[in-house]
Amino acid sequence: MTSSPATISTLSERSGPLAAGAEHEYTPDVIRHVRLSTARLPLATPISDAKVFTGRQKPMTEVAFLFAEITTEQGHEGLGFSYSKRAGGPAQYAHAREVAEVMIGEDPNDIAKVYTKLLWAGASVGRSGVATQALAALDIALYDLKAKRAGLPLAKLLGSHRDSVRTYNTSGGFLNASIEEVKERASQSIEEGIGGIKIKVGLPDSAEDLRRVAAVREHIGPDVPLMVDANQQWDRATALRMGRRLEEFDLVWIEEPLDAYDVQGHADLTAALDTPIATGEMLASVAEHERLIAARACDIIQPDAPRVGGITQFQRLATLADQAGLDLAPHFAMEIHLHLAATYPREPWVEHFDWLDPLFNERLETAGGRMLLPQRPGLGVSLSDQARAWTLETAEFGRA
Repeated sequence: MTSSPATISTLSERSGPLAAGAEHEYTPDVIRHVRLSTARLPLATPISDAKVFTGRQKPMTEVAFLFAEITTEQGHEGLGFSYSKRAGGPAQYAHAREVAEVMIGEDPNDIAKVYTKLLWAGASVGRSGVATQALAALDIALYDLKAKRAGLPLAKLLGSHRDSVRTYNTSGGFLNASIEEVKERASQSIEEGIGGIKIKVGLPDSAEDLRRVAAVREHIGPDVPLMVDANQQWDRATALRMGRRLEEFDLVWIEEPLDAYDVQGHADLTAALDTPIATGEMLASVAEHERLIAARACDIIQPDAPRVGGITQFQRLATLADQAGLDLAPHFAMEIHLHLAATYPREPWVEHFDWLDPLFNERLETAGGRMLLPQRPGLGVSLSDQARAWTLETAEFGRA
């Protein structure tokens, strides 16, 4: 068979760009060095939610962090972190220290492969809780590295739907603050461009909960989004009764009305109330969230990437949540979750906490009720000198 001149010309024209493209083929890279560190972030004021007022916990005075810093042979770097409130920080660090060495020599772009290798290195302690929380810092660092190598914000690397996300403030609404302080912080947050306000409830005195919610709703007006969070402190009867009383305040959601593992109770409450139910932040694996989703036990799911094992696991969970038609409002760690929320098909929320500000050199911006996606590559944050100063212990693997 003889080709026509036009066909020969077309093939010739295509051969040039293809040949030139070969100069830009991927050059394999390997992980050369991993640095782990554990640090404690002191809180300016002891923090109390309903768990303190019901006697189940003491006020929170600090947050423990596990940082992972990865460097490759070609000089690319990635930063990831996990955290624990109250107990658990030393355990996360200890587990990461035991398994991190298996990453040395692996291609950092093969994130799924590296994650599986880390899982098997610590298989005897399972795939939830501390085990996966320790891996989360390493997994997130790999995604940060990959996005930086591509010169893209992490959300852009993953495939974002938006350049900003609705945001609400939590750090000003704790129960240790007087209602006047809560109102003042709410005004400040709104002035700073934060769109919604969340306050804590779940006190032994339900009437006081209602008084606080009514005071904040009156203060911010009917148009500002308002959420409440009971931090798992109601039983089923109280949750239903309070849920009905709270309907009048036009809440965006009622968060963690029941024990985090009471799937049936959450499902019944979701079906009974007009106000959406939000939960999921305390669950420590995709499997635990799967049960929640299958039972239609919430309207808004609140996964936490560091708690479920990192971005690899969060993406699995987000796919399931979207298929189930759930809204998304990731818990805490806005430096990570802003990027992940930006990739969710449905309009999400991201939680604004200023607690972590001292750890990083950069700040996330808010305007018009939304948190803006940073244009810096990767997560867009770097560890501050203060974070280094709060470091308690480090471990290093490979060649620096």
